[in-house]
Amino acid sequence: MTRGRLRVFLGAAPGVGKTYAMLEEGRRLRGEGHDVVVAIVETHGRVATETMADGLEVLPRRSVDHRGVHLTDLDLENVLARRPEVALVDELAHTNAPGTEHEKRWQDVEVMLDAGIDVMSTVNVQHIESLNDVVERITGVPHRESIPDEVLRRAAQVEIVDLAPEALRGRLTEGSVYPTGRIDAALSNYFRVGNLTALRELTLLWLADEVDSALQRYRAEQGIDDTWEARERVVVALTGGPEGRTLLRRGARIASRSSGGRLLAVHVTNQDGLRDADPAELAAQRALVLKLGGTFHEVVGDQTSRALVDFAKGANASQLVIGVSRRSRLAALLTGPGIGATVIRESGDIDVHIVNHGAAGRRFALPHAGGALSARRRLLGALVALAGGPLLTLLLVLLRSEESITGDVLSYQLLVIVVALIGGIWPALFAAVLSGLTLDFFLIDPVRTLTIGEPAHFTALALYIVNAVLVSYVVDQAARRTRAASRSAAESELLATVAGGVIRGQDTLQALVARAREAFGLDVARLRGLDGTVLCEDTCAPPPSSFSEPVALPVGEAAVLELEGRTLEAADRRLLAVITAQLEAALEYRELSRAASAVGPLAEADRVRTALLAAVGHDLRRPLTAATTAVTSLRSADITFSPEEQEALLETAEQSLGTLSTLVTDLLDASRIQAGVLGVVLEPVRPEDVILPALEELDLGPGDVELELPAASPLLLADAVLLQRVVVNLLSNAARYTAAGQAPVLSVSDFGGRAEIRIIDRGPGIPDDRKDQVLLPFQRLGDTDNDTGLGLGMALARGFVEGMGGRLTLEDTPGGGLTSVVSLPQAPRADALVGADDGAGTA
Repeated sequence: MTRGRLRVFLGAAPGVGKTYAMLEEGRRLRGEGHDVVVAIVETHGRVATETMADGLEVLPRRSVDHRGVHLTDLDLENVLARRPEVALVDELAHTNAPGTEHEKRWQDVEVMLDAGIDVMSTVNVQHIESLNDVVERITGVPHRESIPDEVLRRAAQVEIVDLAPEALRGRLTEGSVYPTGRIDAALSNYFRVGNLTALRELTLLWLADEVDSALQRYRAEQGIDDTWEARERVVVALTGGPEGRTLLRRGARIASRSSGGRLLAVHVTNQDGLRDADPAELAAQRALVLKLGGTFHEVVGDQTSRALVDFAKGANASQLVIGVSRRSRLAALLTGPGIGATVIRESGDIDVHIVNHGAAGRRFALPHAGGALSARRRLLGALVALAGGPLLTLLLVLLRSEESITGDVLSYQLLVIVVALIGGIWPALFAAVLSGLTLDFFLIDPVRTLTIGEPAHFTALALYIVNAVLVSYVVDQAARRTRAASRSAAESELLATVAGGVIRGQDTLQALVARAREAFGLDVARLRGLDGTVLCEDTCAPPPSSFSEPVALPVGEAAVLELEGRTLEAADRRLLAVITAQLEAALEYRELSRAASAVGPLAEADRVRTALLAAVGHDLRRPLTAATTAVTSLRSADITFSPEEQEALLETAEQSLGTLSTLVTDLLDASRIQAGVLGVVLEPVRPEDVILPALEELDLGPGDVELELPAASPLLLADAVLLQRVVVNLLSNAARYTAAGQAPVLSVSDFGGRAEIRIIDRGPGIPDDRKDQVLLPFQRLGDTDNDTGLGLGMALARGFVEGMGGRLTLEDTPGGGLTSVVSLPQAPRADALVGADDGAGTA
């Protein structure tokens, strides 16, 4: 059986027209003769969407009763029995009602597709699993429903239904998206222009990446290696030299000339792990790549040119930027074509840019006079040459014969090799020249002159000197590579130790400073701010016996690293440059953390102020408008009201002003809690002295609430006024959500020296992942009811309880519902006795 095709309409936000577009496409297909049915569509009361659904066959829904609530959902068995050609399934990320076969609607769709049914569905960007947390950070609204990215990637077609932010806000204002009561709150929160713009860009980027991934999969499946310039991809080759920054900026300019161009920087490391790259420079270039919006890659290859071209082809690059070789013309002549020529020859359709730079043609130079070995070994090599040469010459002169010239040359050759192994290239060159002259003077006819009589002897002497030089050079290069490998291993171990110290919880700055002092055998390593303040310091024990002038290395623009002890070599300073770069990053991170810590409370306060303004502009408007209308009507001279009508208007004004007073009180209480100026007076309080006035305030009788009070209630240490507000808020919330025919339960008990007031309802309950959310200000479960206040009741209850030294927790009620537990300390025994004797709490 052929698997069905999935077509998804993707939107950046609710209301852009995904369902409308899906229904419109369904009507078009039905007009062409296809068998199309509506498996399930959520119109949300939108007239245009309901009109578009007219004329299409709508399958019956499945009915589910959950905790006394009647729900309807997709009937999968009905769809499979009907077996249409195309099924329209709205809201692909929807969570099915409890008791159904599958938890998620997309799982039902998978079954339809396996049955050969084509499906059209809708998804919002906030429901894509990989973007769920990103959308939450943008909008501040968590989304529980999500769909795995892989489900969307398997879709045969994903089509964006796009609408400009201002146009969407216009639809919202017209009432085409949400009911009138939710418009102001939506415009002030989720549907802000900035939010919608960010969500729109996020949607387009996700689809663009998915299209790019699909293209890569197709190329891999078809074995296509040629470059397809669907998008400019510029690869910049970095050697770790100073020219890298120039190449990166040139590559960034090339990538920016085309819309959607990408910058990729690649550094090729030899398989033996040895390289001439400067770690500090390479780290700086990596940071520059990130600033330019590119990505950094490091590959290993024996042939740099081959590895570079393979990477560029694998990334489907259209441009390749490399620098002019740093070798001189002489070096290029001796060693043949360089990397640039090889890359051009093997790049195929990729355009290669060779960029000139200041370091071009400067790479070839004679080895440093010091060689790769220590001064002690070089001196020892010179001594061996000075002592061994005369001794060898004396021995060869004593044993000289007409046929011994070949053995004489090989003997001196052996001496040069021994000197090269001990002292490196310069002592070996000295030994080669000295032994050549000695060989000519003492052992080649005519002897005791520097004249060579036989041309063959001159050729042998020349070859001998050339061989000596080449052997010396090879030995010196081997010593250099050995030393470089040891140095690289030591550097890697140092950096791993530093990283390990940070991971194990050590202070980053202190760990870096301490490891730097230990690694280089210094007496003191000190990080000092520009104002002279010592940020951190590490010294050896016992203290240094001699004073040395400290070496100061700048750490960005904020500090200086001072080092005291031995003289640092150039290689040491190179590794120190890496450590200073990490210190600079650590200092920057510390400053950012401090700034974030300082901004966090301000951001939270700003969020509360924004919510307060939104509440003032929306929730306070209704009671204020009702009271104003009632009073204005009573004062009108044009209309005569009967006594009953006047009483009704006065009652409306009284109720509205009472509601307005309650809302303002809640707002002021929320502001006081946020500002930390909540006044609390703790005193011994009997629970019934708070519970009974709360029931009177809520106008609840004995049949409306089940009271479970012990004969001897524990005496609480609380603020009676605040505790009454807590009980009122929690009890009113429980009464609102308790199912019809049942009553909330209020019980008092003591446990572990604390008193607990439990308020139990038999409502739908709250999911575990939302229990913390409902205790935040301006959170109403579902955010669909604008007639129940500001969403401050639970938040105020928690703030009041915590202000009294207690805690408010939410638990699931066995059998369904929510239990609010207020835990408060009991009054000390002495206070309890006083309260029991005089009948009143302490003032």
